[in-house]
Amino acid sequence: MSRTALLVVDVQESFRVRPNWKAVNHPDIASRVDRLVQAARAKGDLVVWVLHTEPGTGGAFDPVNGHVRFIEGLEPADGEPVLTKTSHNAFTTTNLQQLLTQHGISEVVVSGIRTEQCCETTTRVASDFGYDVVFVTEATATTPLPHWTMPADATLEEILADPRTLSPELVTERTEYALAGRFATIRTLDEQAGVLVSS
Repeated sequence: MSRTALLVVDVQESFRVRPNWKAVNHPDIASRVDRLVQAARAKGDLVVWVLHTEPGTGGAFDPVNGHVRFIEGLEPADGEPVLTKTSHNAFTTTNLQQLLTQHGISEVVVSGIRTEQCCETTTRVASDFGYDVVFVTEATATTPLPHWTMPADATLEEILADPRTLSPELVTERTEYALAGRFATIRTLDEQAGVLVSS
């Protein structure tokens, strides 16, 4: 029998202290992810929590600043692994693959922040490792994506005013196009929560 793991990727306060959080597509990301967490627990699936850190940078992802913690409303249960990563995907700098192997996992469900960055990258790597991957887009979140020539210190107002900026909706759509049928099965939040509870 195949086993499933829910990956909760980077649903952390680090993002909420950044100015661009005001333009996030799913400000209720914690409650969206919690629906998947509760459904996974009810089924007896493994829930794996991942936090992104950038030690020594002095920014929102530097652990010394206190923002590298799960958004309020999300809390790992006793025994649920919490991994800390320094790469975009959840595998390269952690023991995630070893953990999944130990638990006999063959399918992973991806949720978290950001849709096109850590979530998409984790999905691609998981697929390459041979896992069946479910990508629950509605349980991911992202912010407007500036053109790559935009200065790193551009304000949110400047980013939103640039006609080249991709909206969260467009970023999400492109991610689904890239992943579907190649790296993952796309499911809605209702579909996945229902699948977890009823299967």
